[in-house]
Amino acid sequence: MKQRSVTVWFTGLSGAGKTTISWGVAKELRSRGYKLEILDGDVVRQTFTKGLGFSKEDRDENIRRIGFVAHLLTQNEVIVLVSVISPYRQVREEVRQRISDFIEVHVNAPLEVCEDRDTKGLYEKARAGEIKNFTGIDDPYEPPLNPEVECRTDLETPQESVAKVLACLEKLGYLPAEVLNRL
Repeated sequence: MKQRSVTVWFTGLSGAGKTTISWGVAKELRSRGYKLEILDGDVVRQTFTKGLGFSKEDRDENIRRIGFVAHLLTQNEVIVLVSVISPYRQVREEVRQRISDFIEVHVNAPLEVCEDRDTKGLYEKARAGEIKNFTGIDDPYEPPLNPEVECRTDLETPQESVAKVLACLEKLGYLPAEVLNRL
């Protein structure tokens, strides 16, 4: 099947729901036979960007490398779902400029909600000073100014967020209408 490739970039605080939504979108697209890849921040940091720390410079380099891989995949008719905190607006915009087919999804939940969802205890460790430069605690998160999609995961279900992303892909011509009609 000939498909139109795109990078869908999920950004938001740790615990906001980026991975949950990207996997939901992936499940729907795979069920329809679409070729896709998921670049998840946790997995990428264990492999491709292993050794990078959490300073602003290292975070920017992490995002540039992920953006480079997403760009290559997008050039080769792959739908790429990137799920990373990517806290800094400037480097996200840099990646957007490199990838011509790019959709930014702000996975938005208040910090308190993200902390309540934190199964790994990262926020607690950050508040105790055990983790430095933790986004949302002692390092900023710069939300997108004009994302194509905003998923308010404190107010909507994961299925509603997935449907929003798929609706955007359809509206922008990356998916035919029948994908959304299945939901």
